[in-house]
Amino acid sequence: MIDLREIRKTYVMGESRVEALRGVDLHIGAHEFVSIMGPSGSGKSTLMNIIGALDRPTSGTYRLDGEDVSRLTDNQLAHIRNRKIGFVFQTFNLLPRKTTLQNVELPLIYGGISPTERKRKARETLEQVGLGDRLDHRPAELSGGQRQRVAIARALVTDPSLIFADEPTGNLDSRTGEEIMEIFTGLNRERQVTVLLVTHEADIASYARRIIHIRDGLIDSDRIAHA
Repeated sequence: MIDLREIRKTYVMGESRVEALRGVDLHIGAHEFVSIMGPSGSGKSTLMNIIGALDRPTSGTYRLDGEDVSRLTDNQLAHIRNRKIGFVFQTFNLLPRKTTLQNVELPLIYGGISPTERKRKARETLEQVGLGDRLDHRPAELSGGQRQRVAIARALVTDPSLIFADEPTGNLDSRTGEEIMEIFTGLNRERQVTVLLVTHEADIASYARRIIHIRDGLIDSDRIAHA
């Protein structure tokens, strides 16, 4: 599903050149659950931005479902993100004045889905993450765990093949974090969604079947955590 070949990313800062990625080769198959870890400055965030179609490599090839993403225009990248990738962030990124239902509807608006179908799909997805009774609540009226569930529902509502979760438990207490990780585990197991998780917490990373460590712009280790 995800295939990166010789991915390099160089940032030019004045007269300095920073090699954030130095020739990364990575393959992630459909339906995998993978955690990516790495210290600050390792190139982890740069790699995730490229995989998430938020940035382009300086050189190398990135194919997503066989499509060469590294050569697409900005509009084509936006289409890929809306159609194939669901994003979940540490800070939730919910619109404070919108209801839970309206927040989850947003990706469908960009996709040109009719209002009736949007509401039906958003309501159904919120029910799947246990928030069917919170449709009219605004983010300020929800707990941190509930807000992250809304963010997960928003990521799922377009039926993406890939969920990209960036430190999704970073703002949550340990018990709520476990509940959120159980949702990701269920999505991977039952809906066969590929989950790519970025975290600095080893206990959170252990929910994934495969753990990849990035260091100095290269993959330092890639191991199977459990069957």
